[in-house]
Amino acid sequence: MNINKQHYRTIWPDPENDETIMIIDQRQLPHKFVIEPLTTLNDAVVAIKDMHVRGAGLIGATAGFGMYLASVNARDGFLNDALEQAAELLDKSRPTARNLKWAVDRILEAVEKGIDEAEKKTIAFQTACEIADEDAAFCKALGKHGLEIIKDLSKAKEGETINILTHCNAGWLAFVDYGSATAPIYAARDAGIDIHVWVDETRPWNQGARLTAWELQQENIPCTLITDNAGGHLMQKGMVDMVLVGTDRTTHTGDVANKIGTYLKALAAHDNQVPFYVALPSSTFDWEIDDGNEIPIEERSGDEITAISGLHSNGTIETIQLTAPETRAVNYSFDITPARLVTGLITERGIVAAEKQAIHKLFPEK
Repeated sequence: MNINKQHYRTIWPDPENDETIMIIDQRQLPHKFVIEPLTTLNDAVVAIKDMHVRGAGLIGATAGFGMYLASVNARDGFLNDALEQAAELLDKSRPTARNLKWAVDRILEAVEKGIDEAEKKTIAFQTACEIADEDAAFCKALGKHGLEIIKDLSKAKEGETINILTHCNAGWLAFVDYGSATAPIYAARDAGIDIHVWVDETRPWNQGARLTAWELQQENIPCTLITDNAGGHLMQKGMVDMVLVGTDRTTHTGDVANKIGTYLKALAAHDNQVPFYVALPSSTFDWEIDDGNEIPIEERSGDEITAISGLHSNGTIETIQLTAPETRAVNYSFDITPARLVTGLITERGIVAAEKQAIHKLFPEK
């Protein structure tokens, strides 16, 4: 996507030194645009765990490059051990996102084909780049499929503005490029459809307010920021034509794990007959878990609820306390939206019902 009319991906190898991986430090957005280098496995683990990067696809891509950096820094004769240890550390960094383990396992499987450590390092780099390229390509493809839904809505409304409600950030910043939930929005804009996006703030990290609104502004797409709890009201008033969200892990039976609060949006959409779509590349499917309630739900520090960061008038980013001292807080990062509340899943292969038989038919090799 574009930042000040210049194209960026969210992660890329340094053109001058491919043993350095570059990321955008999302903690600084939208106030500062900071590019951060990763040179070690620990850099990648910290970037994932501490939210320098976030979003299912980007977490997966960062994990892939993290495995590569582990191979680069491995002692001679100990590369296999280094990769196994790296896999364990990365898997623990963010437990809910399916793309993370998928990318780690893909690197481990790929390097087995190498005949020596030098070749394994090369394979690790090539595979990490393939993961990133695939992520971007899949998101672009699901954008084309999601466009058909928006076209139908526009036709039914005789060209009037289509109002789309998002939750959290499932945009370009959550993937390598294009995004999942934003990809159909960008495609609709390019197709000349009149669209407007309701962006909910998404506490406690405010990814909607800080990231989604900023992305859409960069792309000149009309959007309006709302509080998390305003979505149901807008649906009751007929001001939402569809809800379009991403997911960090979706079971092969159609249950969806996404940012906390998604379930409430789905309930409101169901009650008001508003279509609720989930956009995801196939790397986000979990082909082993049948019941969404079995998906591990990350619990982060309560400090993320009791404090908030923002831009001070002096130009610095500062954190302030919101609550009384010693206030206890519990901070669940994700919730589960059952398949029965999902109108459809938008994938790179097409739109599919959130139902086991339909999903397996679309991905028979799984």
